[in-house]
Amino acid sequence: MISINNLTVAYGGFTLLDDINFHISDGEHIGLVGKNGAGKSTIMKLIMGIDHPTSGQIMMPNEITLGYLPQIMSYTKERTVIEETMTVFAEAEKMEKRIEAIGQELAERTDYESKTYNGLIVEMNELNDRLAMIRTDSPQVTAERTLMGLGFKKEELNRPRSTFSQGWNMRIELAKILLRRPDVLLLDEPTNHLDIESIQWLEEYLSTFNGSLLLISHDRRFLDRVTNRTVEIMLGHIHDYKVPYSQYLVLRKERIAQQKAAYENQQRMIEKSEEFIERFRYKATKSNQVQSRIKQLAKLDRIEIDEEDKSALNVKFPPAPRSGQVVYQTKDLIGGYPQKVVFKDANITIERGEKVAFVGRNGEGKSTMMKLLMREIDPLEGSAQLGYNVAVGYYAQNQEDILDKQETVFGTLDRVAVGDIRTKLRDILAAFLFKGEDIDKKVAVLSGGERSRLAMAKLILHPYNLLALDEPTNHMDIRSKDILKQALQQYDGTLVVVSHDRDFLDGLVDKIYEFRDGQVKEHLGGVQEFLERRKLEQLSDLEVSSTPAKVEKKSDKRLEQRPVSDPQKPEEASVRVKSFEEQKEERRRRKLMDNLEHRISVLEAELKKQETILAALDPSMDFDTIMRKYLEIKRELDIKMEEWMSLS
Repeated sequence: MISINNLTVAYGGFTLLDDINFHISDGEHIGLVGKNGAGKSTIMKLIMGIDHPTSGQIMMPNEITLGYLPQIMSYTKERTVIEETMTVFAEAEKMEKRIEAIGQELAERTDYESKTYNGLIVEMNELNDRLAMIRTDSPQVTAERTLMGLGFKKEELNRPRSTFSQGWNMRIELAKILLRRPDVLLLDEPTNHLDIESIQWLEEYLSTFNGSLLLISHDRRFLDRVTNRTVEIMLGHIHDYKVPYSQYLVLRKERIAQQKAAYENQQRMIEKSEEFIERFRYKATKSNQVQSRIKQLAKLDRIEIDEEDKSALNVKFPPAPRSGQVVYQTKDLIGGYPQKVVFKDANITIERGEKVAFVGRNGEGKSTMMKLLMREIDPLEGSAQLGYNVAVGYYAQNQEDILDKQETVFGTLDRVAVGDIRTKLRDILAAFLFKGEDIDKKVAVLSGGERSRLAMAKLILHPYNLLALDEPTNHMDIRSKDILKQALQQYDGTLVVVSHDRDFLDGLVDKIYEFRDGQVKEHLGGVQEFLERRKLEQLSDLEVSSTPAKVEKKSDKRLEQRPVSDPQKPEEASVRVKSFEEQKEERRRRKLMDNLEHRISVLEAELKKQETILAALDPSMDFDTIMRKYLEIKRELDIKMEEWMSLS
């Protein structure tokens, strides 16, 4: 469907993408992974024609339709939410008019055998098919359903876009893209501004999406549930794995280990051959063997080890000055704005050294509580007080609005740094992967992940004893998130974090405040304990609003007496009996897996045998034949492993 051929992107003396090739087939769901700045967003812009390659080309059919959601977008705010969303159906109206025009033209023409007549019929059929895909339901109903799936409430649909934050406006753009039902979706970190309920809805939508998907995300779970192929960008090159993210990590580790083993074996063989040549070079009786070895080495396809990008954040927060025992406390707090109360009767106590998470749906008051903590807004009623000697370091969610886009990376820190720390600004920036010419870049040209890192670097400039972080992992790549989490675990001050990322929170926080239905409830313990206490398997279940089931009145008394299962008690859930066809398919799949497992065990034994031979290779042995057999076994093993993983 989309073919990327010999693509190179270079800026001055720096090559971002170096002669890459891969193909996006119909129906494939691909996760595009790599560090911030590796070139993931650039590939999407190249496909969309926004950017142009230095060399190479991107080929796709003319009739293909693309839906693109960038990280940062511009949009108009004049219309209401529903009015803006309904604009996507203007294309359908054009299609209807074109179908009507073709129908009228066909009725008037009599050249039934001509190419133009046949072409009109083909065009009409294609338009009808596309219209049928777009309009499976009433446009208004479909638009409302999509918007509400992405977190909007019914009463919010007639509000002007200008009254919503950038994150909510991004959801409107995402809704428009999904409603167009393009052949290919290009989504650049779509979950960054979504709460967990909306992420779950989008996850379910994309997992059943019939078209092709190219997805950039730093959410492990989302990638695993939505994609079936992973393309990694590392140091300008790509590595293609036909598996979801978690399996890609395993295969990647195995590939590098096998590559290193094969490289070491080949180096030993080369060393022995060169030693043989030097030893018998001038011995007449060995001249034929010497020449044979020289020819073998000349023809040898040298194994190279793929270079790994081992650069990583080096985050260490300064020691926290001692504060009072109570760091932040609210009593009977009513929080919100003059036009709207968000929560009430909130009683929160955060003590020195605690690591606390605020969780809940968007709009339930997490960021409002952060603003109260930072004294950006005042309580409507009740009190909210910081403790003695508390210095707050604040990471706001909307970094793109806070950072000065015209300032340079270095200037951003230089403007706020004071004292001796100014002599260490370059070291601090290097720890956050801003090196060399990077420090002179304008903030405006930085990626979302780079802006997040820059904002986090600002927190290192002062020794805070309370860190208040509002969605700190948005835009951060997976490795950066892990390193930030480790740094926060070692931080000796107090932490308050708003996040929807369960992996990030797990093992980091020891107390949770749940914002739900206008109330704030305290839960002691970490995320796992909180979930177990609530009998939830995953944090996304926290977001699903539970409504009691209703029993419809029936004439049959047995139906009236049937107990209603409690959605909070999984053990009471009814089990659906599989049909005969499903059982037959299950048996067939199990048999295939058994056969594959047997073949995999045989291949693994053969591969181990070949590795033993390579490790103790004698100069008299034919290296090319042995290596060819090793690679054939390895190739078949990889194929069988992929087949097994797809079945499992």
